[in-house]
Amino acid sequence: MSDRKPVESWLTDMDGVLVHEGQPVPGAPEFVRALRASGKPFLILTNNSIYTARDLQARLNRMGFDVPEHAIWTAALATAQFLADQRPGGTAYVIGEAGLTTAMHTVGYVLTDFAPDYVVLGETRTYSFEAITKAVRLIDGGARFICTNPDPTGPSAEGALPAAGSVAAMISKATGVEPYFVGKPNPMMMRSALNTIDAHSETTAMIGDRMDTDILCGLEAGLQTVLVLTGISTRAEAERYPYLPSRIVSSVADLIDEI
Repeated sequence: MSDRKPVESWLTDMDGVLVHEGQPVPGAPEFVRALRASGKPFLILTNNSIYTARDLQARLNRMGFDVPEHAIWTAALATAQFLADQRPGGTAYVIGEAGLTTAMHTVGYVLTDFAPDYVVLGETRTYSFEAITKAVRLIDGGARFICTNPDPTGPSAEGALPAAGSVAAMISKATGVEPYFVGKPNPMMMRSALNTIDAHSETTAMIGDRMDTDILCGLEAGLQTVLVLTGISTRAEAERYPYLPSRIVSSVADLIDEI
């Protein structure tokens, strides 16, 4: 990163970077504390659309993170903003939970199953076959198909769970219509995050634990990228990709002195 401009803004993934299996990554609360003390703009990003930013703030607070609500950017918020820009005051049939429905209401969308402009699929703990069937029929009837993120699985204490990407694939198979994914690795999520904190790509770094989402997304958005080894991707796996992060560190604790 020595040949790049100094980092003035930071974007960081949450799961695998700041927290892992419900526990804070060692040094992560101190990293966030250093970010806040520096006065530099930052956002914590997540593809998870289940929770509102306030929910996530409370979750992080319980684990020792002092994070303001406005410093959290979810795929649900990015999706709602995207739709508000595309078709202000539109209508949508939404499969998802409070994080997504709240974001959609906040931007002025009406949630309906009567000839909606969009079918919007997000994460939920209990996917309903009835709701999926309704989504298929609405898309067949002309509704546009949007999905918050392409992740095929999500983590749980018992193991992997089917996530939005898997359900989207089922709907696509039934309709022949592919969704537009707003969340990572779509650089759209990075650009919306940059706009939210009025940051510039050439002076912003993205920290992530996954080569195929966080690092790819940051790379395609023109950001400096930092892979941490506290989540999914290992150093050996990183070497197998056709692209590389700007640097690899053990954890965010290694970045505290650079803020």
